[in-house]
Amino acid sequence: MKTGIFCTYENYHQSVKQAIADQVALVQKAEELGFEEAWVTEHHFDEFHVSPSILMLLAHLAGVTDRIRLGSAAVLLAFHNPIQIAEEIATLDHLSQGRFAFGVARGGPFPDQNKHFATSMGDARAKTLEAMELVWKLLYESEVSFQGQFYHCDRVTLSPKPVQNPIPAWIASGDDDAIAFAAEHSFGLMGGAPFSLQKLKTTLAKYRQLNSSGSEKLILVRFFLVAETDAEAVSEALPFIDKFSRRMQEFAHRIQHSGNAQNFTQLSQQSNAFDPDFLLANSIIGSVRTCRDKVKRFQDELNVETIALQPIALDLAKNQESLTRYWQEVRSSAM
Repeated sequence: MKTGIFCTYENYHQSVKQAIADQVALVQKAEELGFEEAWVTEHHFDEFHVSPSILMLLAHLAGVTDRIRLGSAAVLLAFHNPIQIAEEIATLDHLSQGRFAFGVARGGPFPDQNKHFATSMGDARAKTLEAMELVWKLLYESEVSFQGQFYHCDRVTLSPKPVQNPIPAWIASGDDDAIAFAAEHSFGLMGGAPFSLQKLKTTLAKYRQLNSSGSEKLILVRFFLVAETDAEAVSEALPFIDKFSRRMQEFAHRIQHSGNAQNFTQLSQQSNAFDPDFLLANSIIGSVRTCRDKVKRFQDELNVETIALQPIALDLAKNQESLTRYWQEVRSSAM
């Protein structure tokens, strides 16, 4: 199992400059320790997560790291032109010397994104999957002609082509259409931090019913904080957990009262998905022993390809300390 860091560029101190610098420092620390991967999220119209230009951030990380694989977690394809995205990720693959991994998602539950990018929640999934199909053709074929419901092109040849053939690709979703699409193309799956163990097991089972080749590689994202004791870790984690819980419950309330409840993300079908106690239980938060036991359970029950840890202390030094303790004490005893 590989170990990664999950990067959401949290703006704890109302300073974009500091938020970016802190996240870069964490990625560099992770690489120094030996972490194999770093995954960057895409958020829009959000003062707390300053990562709207995901591929630009990844290009910057490519210039300040040497070995760690850099992934998008995920490009919200429904909000972008797929031809431009294909060009940018091919270029990014060159800038990173073949270290790029391509994760995509439809985005949500953030109504402002759908509103301002003129993409309804009902169309977002179909647009994402269609865009991914076109991107994949552009990356590896020439004279691409495509006629879909949302996108079309006529005899397009991409230049440059990416270094990797293929670039590792991942779908971040738990809905049936996305699982089927991932299985059809042998793409991996990504499980977000609030997804329960049972939800992830169900997702993997659906994938394997459609594709039994062993392609169901899972990147598991978990909120993360390791400290001397469980009580200390929980105390450090609660400010983030409480903020996340309130924010996501607010979004859920807005969507469920907007007439779009039928299009709400699969995540919301877990009635307690945003409850603080549920989030703590499904995170890797605690003492070395507690974190080790949680990692082992996830690995035993899900056969995780990569565990992507999102450090959630409000202080850079504490997050660096937490990453160090994980690498030196948790990982070594969990493997």
